[in-house]
Parts: sequence; structure tokens; C-alpha cells
Amino acid sequence: MSVGVNVNTKAETSEYPFNWLRWLIVVVLVVVGVVGNSYYSELGLFYRVAALLALGLLILWLAVNTSQGAVLWETVKASQTELRKVVWPTRQEINQTTLVVIVLTIAMAIILWGLDTFLGWIASLIIG
Repeated sequence: MSVGVNVNTKAETSEYPFNWLRWLIVVVLVVVGVVGNSYYSELGLFYRVAALLALGLLILWLAVNTSQGAVLWETVKASQTELRKVVWPTRQEINQTTLVVIVLTIAMAIILWGLDTFLGWIASLIIG
């Protein structure tokens, strides 16, 4: 049993060498982005946003090229496949459901208002 774990670990380390170094670089780049955005606050917003977007893309690329990032990317791709299988409601079904929700909300509001008024009237009779 432990041999299988070692084989998986070896495969994982050979496929993603220096995994820890990539995560360290990701963390350093995030800190650089936050500090740099604050330090260069007098610079135009367009340039700061462009720099942060470029830095974000680099960070994303580095993160996806780690073992955990590869697992996350596979999960995202599997989620997209599952989303294609979903049967979405038609416009008519959406409108009907929305109408039911609105009618029931108004009905419950009227019932609660009536109950509140009735209990308030009872409380005023008791209190005096």
C-alpha cells in the first residue's frame, strides 16, 4: 500500500519539480503587487491596473503549473463539462416561477401583517 503512495509522490514530484519554489514565488509576487500598488499610488490608475493584470496573469500561470493548481484546473474543466449537461429553464418557466414567488411573498406579507395587527390588538386589550 505504501509503495503506491511513494509511486504517486515520485510521479508528482517529477512532473512538478520545485513545487514549493513556485508557491513561494506566487506569494512573493502577490506581496509585490499589493505593496507596489500602494507605493505607486500617485501613478495613473490605468497603468496600475495594467500592471496588476499582467502580474495576476503571471501569478495564475505559476499557480496552475503546480500540482495543486493542476488539480484545480482539472476541476474547473470538469465543472464546465457538467454545466453543459444542465437543462436550463425556458423563459416561460422563469416568468412563471418568478410570478409564483412574488404572489406567495405578497400573500405571506398580508398574512403576517394581519397576524401582527391581531396580536397587537389582543396585547392592547390585555395591557389596557
